[in-house]
Amino acid sequence: MKKKIASLSLLILSFAASAQDTSTTSVNSIEKDPFDKWSIELNGGVNKPLRAMTPGYSTATLNLFHADLGVRYAFNPKFGLKLDFGYDKFQERDNTRPFESTLLRTSLQGVINLGRTLNFETWTNTIGLLAHGGVGVSQLSADNGFRGKDYMGHGILGLTGQIRLGNSVALTGDLSGLVYGRQNYNFDGKGAAKTGALDGVTLNASVGLTFYLGKNEKHADWYSKDKYDELDERLTLVETGILDSDKDGVADLYDLEPNTPAGATVDTKGQSVDKNQNGVPDSLETYLDSKYAQNNNSNVTNSTVEELINGGYVNVYFDFNSSKPTNASLSGVDFLVKYLKNNPSKSADILGYADEVGNSSYNQQLSQKRAEAVKNVLTNAGIDASRLTVKGNGEDASVNKNSAEARQIVRRVTFKVK
Repeated sequence: MKKKIASLSLLILSFAASAQDTSTTSVNSIEKDPFDKWSIELNGGVNKPLRAMTPGYSTATLNLFHADLGVRYAFNPKFGLKLDFGYDKFQERDNTRPFESTLLRTSLQGVINLGRTLNFETWTNTIGLLAHGGVGVSQLSADNGFRGKDYMGHGILGLTGQIRLGNSVALTGDLSGLVYGRQNYNFDGKGAAKTGALDGVTLNASVGLTFYLGKNEKHADWYSKDKYDELDERLTLVETGILDSDKDGVADLYDLEPNTPAGATVDTKGQSVDKNQNGVPDSLETYLDSKYAQNNNSNVTNSTVEELINGGYVNVYFDFNSSKPTNASLSGVDFLVKYLKNNPSKSADILGYADEVGNSSYNQQLSQKRAEAVKNVLTNAGIDASRLTVKGNGEDASVNKNSAEARQIVRRVTFKVK
């Protein structure tokens, strides 16, 4: 029988490992975003407290000094997040009572790239516009005013105009408004704030520079696909979709099993036909029966399938550092589920493996988690947990650990039925 199993290895590998090929292709086809995402913003300017000032105290209309430092991450060309730190100094205007106070703040803000949202790229490649808003905390202190620090929360909303000076830097101008809550003292530090839950209001106007970090040609602020690129992508999708890689008569675009072995009978979705639901495609089962059945003994096929499972031809695969089975490789679980349901006296060992990348102790735990995850799929599919034994076998060192493709093969769960 072992010789028979060897002669069948190519057939069963085509069925059981086709899902792995699909998963690997999917992972390799994912490209990194073609734009930079990080930037640093530095600006300075003037401020004006509009509310929460003690009578008799006032700042100049354009009061110096305001400064702001921000770090921003763009998730895509239209949206990002930034963490910024602000500094404001308040002091008296001419012919008013003297005072000096300092406001420090930090904010977490969402940033919308209005330039990309409104398609500025259709008429300019150098002018941009950002809208930003969020919440944060502030600290007010005053010389010769109240003692200690006044801590408060704030909300911020603003617009930032951009002029691109190059691929790595842009000139910016910003106008922002802030509203403060839980404020105990006026901005001059000479009296208690009495304006309600939302106490102070300030405006900031500043100019500065944004520096873009990364190796791509453009930052997300200025990245856009031209219409020819989009048309080319659509044509590529159509051309790829109408291919029939496995020659089963179903285009890849609609094929749920795009690596069906040649000659296999498939349904309209490209899946191998298994009319008796025993986990073995009918085309393979017919071959087994005609090749090995003796005196119409149906146990021969079951025995052969058992040896295929135990021989390591039926596996479930995982992405790097993941304990979630790849969707495409779940057919390996389905294969075992159908076999166990048709053989209620049988049980199975579930054996997890990891590749050699990383810490051995961590990989041991990861292999155990992978086996547990597959057990959960089996029990949810109706297999009694008492029929299943889980074991994490740690790292599989049988392949070249410097090969990404080889490591993909050993990140798996395999089975032993008994």
